[in-house]
Amino acid sequence: MTNQMADFKRYLLVEKGLAQNTVSSYTRDLTKFSSYLQQQKLTDFDQDRFVILNFLATLKQQKMANNSVIRMVSSLRKFYRYLVETEQLTIDPMQQVDSPKKQQHLPQVLSQAEITRLLAVPDTTNAIGIRDRAILEVLYATGLRVSELTHLKMAELHLSLGLIQTLGKGDKERLIPIGDVAIDWIQRYLETSRPSFLKPGQTEPILFVNHYGRPFTRQGIWKNLKKMVQVAGINKDITPHTLRHSFATHLLENGADLRVVQELLGHADISTTQIYTHVSQKHLREVYNRYHPRA
Repeated sequence: MTNQMADFKRYLLVEKGLAQNTVSSYTRDLTKFSSYLQQQKLTDFDQDRFVILNFLATLKQQKMANNSVIRMVSSLRKFYRYLVETEQLTIDPMQQVDSPKKQQHLPQVLSQAEITRLLAVPDTTNAIGIRDRAILEVLYATGLRVSELTHLKMAELHLSLGLIQTLGKGDKERLIPIGDVAIDWIQRYLETSRPSFLKPGQTEPILFVNHYGRPFTRQGIWKNLKKMVQVAGINKDITPHTLRHSFATHLLENGADLRVVQELLGHADISTTQIYTHVSQKHLREVYNRYHPRA
């Protein structure tokens, strides 16, 4: 089983060109399924759909989140299709396994007032504060995923044109406009903060570095953001992705076209972007109920 999973991983990376994070997610799911099979004294990936159904039932008994079960089904579906295509199996049992219905949860977003409070938290009289302010400004101004931010290179800045470029999911490149305020903070960071973090003679292609001069990790960005949210007195469960949600929601609330927001976010399917229209409609209802005399 281990060899089959390793071959599948190479297939996803090399032939399908999927992002490393996506492949790692598939690998984790298959490892969990493989462990279950071993517990059941099964030595290979079974063609019996009831084995798979029992496994999924076990996940639900373990209180796994519905969306995580859906992702597991998707991982198994791709894997078994691969096994059939490579003639390692003759029957695809996943054709008889239905995916659970996805629960629609509106994403957590910050109001524009909360964004203002959060941006005011970093102490911009020192190098770390200038860097943190620049990071917040870029996340909110561009809607970048945190993984895109941590891989953003100096060479991908086109500040004179008001653009940055990034590689998103599936290594799809996109150009994103960036506003004057964010550009100003990037330039401050480049002129004052970044040189103080790098050792003499050190060259580092990644834009945002920690105080050791090494590229930020996703965990490092999240940890810093969590502290700033507490200081801002914002009582919401905030992650770096919340700034991406807020970016999209505020664009739509101010009249942006859904297709434009889709391009800016790098969504392959517009249905993924449409959830933000529900957030905006919720905001409109709240404003109406609060201010209309007959609401």
